[in-house]
Amino acid sequence: MRPDQDAIRDRYADAARRALAGEAPGLLSGAGDTERLGAVHYAADSVPEAVASTSLGCGNPLAVADVRPGETVLDLGSGGGLDVLLSARRVGPAGHAIGLDMTDEMLALARRHAAQAGLGNVEFVKGAIEAIPLPDNTVDVVISNCVIALSPDKPAVFAGIARVLRPGGRLGVTDILADETLTDAERTAADGTVECLGGALTADDYRSLLHAAGLVSVEVRRTHEAGPKLYSAIIRAGKPSH
Repeated sequence: MRPDQDAIRDRYADAARRALAGEAPGLLSGAGDTERLGAVHYAADSVPEAVASTSLGCGNPLAVADVRPGETVLDLGSGGGLDVLLSARRVGPAGHAIGLDMTDEMLALARRHAAQAGLGNVEFVKGAIEAIPLPDNTVDVVISNCVIALSPDKPAVFAGIARVLRPGGRLGVTDILADETLTDAERTAADGTVECLGGALTADDYRSLLHAAGLVSVEVRRTHEAGPKLYSAIIRAGKPSH
């Protein structure tokens, strides 16, 4: 089942419009959502409520990616900018944090959050994660939080990640995985916050696609349940050094 990109875009655009107007974005509305998704995974970080409320992530990719001072970090599907702002703090003035999002409203919201935080090493770019608008070999770390599962063309996403990573660069993301027993009928019936996750990969499919893109040292590990037969997971991989 391929995710409905128009529905995804509309949902996040509406959430961003609400946030820009000072209203609750309404992203976490299903039973148990706040216990599984969003800012609950950032307990150790100082996250402003206005930024945290626009996060619908299934984990904390910064706890996976080990972002270091001076690095260039790319966040795929950056939304309201939470992971970009946290990355900018970690890479410091000598580093650079880039957020990529397809939604004008989310980009506007993220830029507002960056300005409020007073961060000068942040950039937000419009584009699709299937066609990353950055040059080859320019990024040290690619992160993403519960976004790749929404893509209708995951091989293109992984190929783009491999292309923009510098030799020796790494991928550290959190994402939704489907249990191997999840049927097409169960994917279609998924509701609430996971309504768009009919395209979630199994762990084996994730590994295969990352290897096919030329990435190595692939690790895929479940962390907690995100819905019926759906699991949050951490995924790590690297680009060969030469």
